[in-house]
Amino acid sequence: MSLFNEKLKNILLKEVLSLIIFLFLIQYFLNAFNIINLDSFWIYLVLILYFIYKLRDNLPEKSDFTGVFGARVFGQIIMIVVLNVFLLYGFLYLSDHALNFIPSFGLSHSITGIGLLATILISPISEELIFRGVFLNRLKLVVPTVFAVLISSLLFASLHTYGSITSAFIFGVCMAILYLKTGNVLVAIFAHFLNNLLAELIVI
Repeated sequence: MSLFNEKLKNILLKEVLSLIIFLFLIQYFLNAFNIINLDSFWIYLVLILYFIYKLRDNLPEKSDFTGVFGARVFGQIIMIVVLNVFLLYGFLYLSDHALNFIPSFGLSHSITGIGLLATILISPISEELIFRGVFLNRLKLVVPTVFAVLISSLLFASLHTYGSITSAFIFGVCMAILYLKTGNVLVAIFAHFLNNLLAELIVI
């Protein structure tokens, strides 16, 4: 395992949680007082900058990147992504029909350039660093690995909307297993990137 992945394991959970809470509070107050309208894109961006700062002496090595594209690992990534996208759209299809019986509250999905950037690039990087890189590794120190996988995947799924929570949980479990098997967070980031890219292409 590279120094990058080893150092990622040592980032403290309470430090990351404190930063996330602080950033959400800033977002809440800025939005509540109409100072500036911020969305989660900026929180994810700040979190990525935080990880760059924390890992600045041990950035990913060439072996971290080549490990993503090994035949066996790449095949597993493609299989997980394809299955997850079909599962995601299956659950969205079911929830969409279920919502026909529930009154609408004017919610809609709009695709913007910044939204695409956040979904395809920013979210996979920040979410994998947080949920697999920090949460999973820290939870493994206090609970058995199976529970660490389930808890980190539940937390990951909780960020997602109704209709995609179940598939997000399953995807989180798959990402955790992929990360544990390879010991390389870049594998999980790349799989997450491909998953979100394919999902957005289908939406477009």
